[in-house]
Amino acid sequence: MKKGIHPDYHEVVFQDSTTGYKFISGSTQTSDETIKMDDGKEYPLVRVEISSDSHPFYTGRQKFNQVDGTVDRFNKKYGFSDDNK
Repeated sequence: MKKGIHPDYHEVVFQDSTTGYKFISGSTQTSDETIKMDDGKEYPLVRVEISSDSHPFYTGRQKFNQVDGTVDRFNKKYGFSDDNK
């Protein structure tokens, strides 16, 4: 690797803003905020909007109501009902 062109790689704490879940990972991300973890060390804190703790794909709480709503709007718009089938 060329010297002086790559960002500093260090340990950072990422915190899910939705659930409060925290995990330590290596990153080049920087932050002015810091947090002291259970191991007694202080790490830069990076807040994220979504992580594996809150993402519907990983939690199994996927939303299917959008598809149902689309079908209902289509049926209403074009006058379809259960009686017309």
